[in-house]
Amino acid sequence: MREDIKEGDELMLIKSNEKIIMKKASELDENFKEDLEFAKRTEEAWEKYKKGEFKSMDSKDFLTEIEKW
Repeated sequence: MREDIKEGDELMLIKSNEKIIMKKASELDENFKEDLEFAKRTEEAWEKYKKGEFKSMDSKDFLTEIEKW
């Protein structure tokens, strides 16, 4: 995990409950916005799952649903 991190590199840590995302500050770019959005959607999905707010579907319906994303 530390292969690409050198002494003096600046890092950004993002904590979301029990999850931590670590990125080198020098590598922050447009993908960073996508990473934050992904983390937010993942956290929201886990919260819905914990509350029992999820669907059960077969694989064909699941793949159809994913194509909408």
